[in-house]
Amino acid sequence: MSVIRTDEWLLDDYDDPIALCEKLTELFTDASAAEIYDYFIRHGMYRPLKKNKQLDAKVWEVVQQDEAFLQKEWEGPDIPIYIFPSDERNKWIQKQLGGKSGLAFKDKLFLFISTENTEEEIKAIFTHEYNHVCRLNRLDKKEEMYTLLDTIVLEGIAENAVRERLGEELTASWTSFYSDKKIEKMWSENIVPKQQLLRQDYEYEAILFGYRKYPKMLGYCAGYHVVKNYMERHSLSSKELLAVDASVITGDMESGEHE
Repeated sequence: MSVIRTDEWLLDDYDDPIALCEKLTELFTDASAAEIYDYFIRHGMYRPLKKNKQLDAKVWEVVQQDEAFLQKEWEGPDIPIYIFPSDERNKWIQKQLGGKSGLAFKDKLFLFISTENTEEEIKAIFTHEYNHVCRLNRLDKKEEMYTLLDTIVLEGIAENAVRERLGEELTASWTSFYSDKKIEKMWSENIVPKQQLLRQDYEYEAILFGYRKYPKMLGYCAGYHVVKNYMERHSLSSKELLAVDASVITGDMESGEHE
């Protein structure tokens, strides 16, 4: 199926995003269009603006070409990809994520792109999200059973795939928030005691994104750091980590081999 031409949907229904989400209800069991839109808003989808800039049609072409390349490179699945504008009024999305975000599932992928994103930035977010899809398909584990540790490593592998493919300058800003020493301290104090949490636990997202008392983007930063160190120590590529269990990748942190 690959890239769905949601640019054509947007021509008719930009001002009614719930109508857009009506086209997606068959992808989500027991969820209404309004519930899907609410979920998407929380992950970066646009809210209609009176003076809106439409995404360039090249966005769909870039993702289509990249999907063909990475599907072959990573031996990944052919899944439907849906592209929508991102929320330009969401300061967190704009500042922390560079105006772009995504949602990856085992069988589908959604991208939320800003009109300000460059072609290389679009490649970066697609690389990150499609890497998730590939890992979700390699591991024999239901998504709802992913622990905090599983998700932290999932994010770490995906952003290291961006670094490996496009260079550190295209990685997310959060990759450089903390020093190695600071991350090691946060790992032992904040992540190790909570690593088996499931996503329904209220602290799961708090640690992952750095809400409330936790350092911002804690889980993402820690995942990037741990995976990068593991790749360098063992001379492995991100592709070679797609089927490796999170506990194996983080084992060095527990044993002290990272020092």
